[in-house]
Amino acid sequence: MAIDTAHTLLREVWGFDSFRPGQEEIVRAVAEGQDVLAVMPTGGGKSLCYQLPALLRDGLTVVISPLIALMRDQVRALKAAGVEAGAYTSANTEEENEALRESLREGRIRLLYLAPERLAQSGTAAALKRWGATAIAVDEAHCVAQWGHDFRPDYLRIGALRAALGVPLAAFTATADEETRDEIVERLFAGREPRVFLRGFDRPNIHLGFALKDSPRRQVIDYATRRKGRAGIVYCGTRNKTEVLAQALREAGLSAIAYHAGLEPDARRLAEERFQREDGLIVVATVAFGMGVDKPDIRWVMHADLPKSVEAYYQEIGRAGRDGLPAEALTLYGPEDIRLRRSQIDEGGAPEARKVADHGRLNALLGIAEATGCRRVALLGYFDEQAGPCGACDNCDRPAEVFDATTPARMVLSAAIRTEERFGAGHLIDILLGEDTDKIRSWNHDKLPTFGVGREWDRKQWQAMIRQMLGQDLLRPDPGRHGALRLTQIAAPVLRGEQAVTMRRDVLPPRSRSTPRDEPRTLVAEENEGLLSALKSHRRALAQAANVPAYVVFTDRTLMEMAERRPTTLDAMAQIGGVGAKKLDTYGRSFLEVILGESPEAMHPRRQKLAGREEGTVFDRLQAAQAGLIRGPDGRDKPLSLNASALARIAAQHPRDIGGLERIIGPRAVERFGEAFLEILRDA
Repeated sequence: MAIDTAHTLLREVWGFDSFRPGQEEIVRAVAEGQDVLAVMPTGGGKSLCYQLPALLRDGLTVVISPLIALMRDQVRALKAAGVEAGAYTSANTEEENEALRESLREGRIRLLYLAPERLAQSGTAAALKRWGATAIAVDEAHCVAQWGHDFRPDYLRIGALRAALGVPLAAFTATADEETRDEIVERLFAGREPRVFLRGFDRPNIHLGFALKDSPRRQVIDYATRRKGRAGIVYCGTRNKTEVLAQALREAGLSAIAYHAGLEPDARRLAEERFQREDGLIVVATVAFGMGVDKPDIRWVMHADLPKSVEAYYQEIGRAGRDGLPAEALTLYGPEDIRLRRSQIDEGGAPEARKVADHGRLNALLGIAEATGCRRVALLGYFDEQAGPCGACDNCDRPAEVFDATTPARMVLSAAIRTEERFGAGHLIDILLGEDTDKIRSWNHDKLPTFGVGREWDRKQWQAMIRQMLGQDLLRPDPGRHGALRLTQIAAPVLRGEQAVTMRRDVLPPRSRSTPRDEPRTLVAEENEGLLSALKSHRRALAQAANVPAYVVFTDRTLMEMAERRPTTLDAMAQIGGVGAKKLDTYGRSFLEVILGESPEAMHPRRQKLAGREEGTVFDRLQAAQAGLIRGPDGRDKPLSLNASALARIAAQHPRDIGGLERIIGPRAVERFGEAFLEILRDA
């Protein structure tokens, strides 16, 4: 891969001066035709790692992507940046499909997006061969894995497609532990060992928080009200709850809609479009709303119910702050959530080994929820990534009150061992409290040494402590014994008194303590707020006129940089992150008018193509030198000048000698301008 070419495309197409951490070596490997598995954090720029290589090589890159909304969104963004792309989806009209096929036959399309279901149709592989497919990229690759949290059977056909086309494959995901990665390699690469890139899971811009449920509807409304005007997602465990909560938020004066898999297709499409286009809209959704969201400026995500695993939690909070700006994630949870998740695992049709593993994954999430230290340390630790305290989670903001829980933990473990690990939490608590129940008498558990030893704590405290023991993975439910609690390996030293246990004082906090922190009112300096508002208003008008989401024009991050740096020329505008050549040409002058309050100075189209680049400065110097030599060095010769196209070619090709310059502008012009131009080129 030519590094210079990659950086040029990065600047000219995407408007960025440098790669994000980890991107460049992945782009290099994909462009060189290596098989690749890349695990990158959500918002880490995965899509660029297959889009940019598609422009560095010949032929068509086929992108397998899971949702129509996501495909359409990426195609819109690519076209807005000047890249020929298309998507073959079930939502296309026949006219759209015919136009797409024509473009593919003519070789104009560089990236073609397909849903995995398309691979089931006969003739797909043959058509892709005819259209010149030279590479496959797989987005959300964890969908191929049974151990992943969003298994899609049609992803299993991708390996056969790669074999049929005989092309390299690059797979991308944000959520893949070691087990999931192994299955992705087995199913997609079929004996070929891909180059694996693990680029970390940290999203330091997302503030993490967990809170016990205490009037959860009021908690959701209060949290959303403090963030009014900022786009957010509220995840719920059931379809009905999304409808109820969305209505409650609307009654509280907030703009909110429900989204779930049970909606009619038109209603779902309308919800997706509204969320993409409207500022500050809240979507109350089941997990059916997730991977199709590519909106970069979601400022907060709230779980009204506990997710089912750390992977699901990480994927869902990853919807927030994809633009790299500050965002928040708050998860509410309670005993009912945990019971529901346990029953879903136990009543599912998975093999026993899978159920045990799923309980372990849920325990890992509870470990983060019940963490006494930094949440980010616990979250990244699950993915085998070490980190220090982040200073950006609720526990770092306000350290948890903890106590030495070694004695009660040993009591629970002892009761479980003495009852042969055949009972759940309720019965173990009855033993510890010394309850006189029929079940205890029938099993003679009132004769156990642990009977009645835990009367120092009440039932609610015991429930909280056992919940935290599950979170610390000292205990796991046994699906084969209807959820009976079994000790894990790490429980043995605790039971022997060799390992201490620390827990949170799990009482419902007073309202003043449970109130989530206020997010800063603005993300720019106060003196730039007015200009940012004007830029957003202009963006909204342009987006509505073009019938695209606002962020397809420019992201919030780009507008904030404009408001802070206040460019006054197209050259300065081209230096703003996210302003590539196509967008500069399409939108640059109109946004400069907003900043300047008047029309910017006119610029020749050929010069504008060089805006923000060194070649633009060279063009200006060549033009100035030419102006002084139009009538020759003494001002008496016949007028001679070059047009803007010739000056632009000189600036771009940068000839090193008279011969190279003459090939561009001819001998007569070289005689007049040659030495002056070469001096400028050597200096540049």
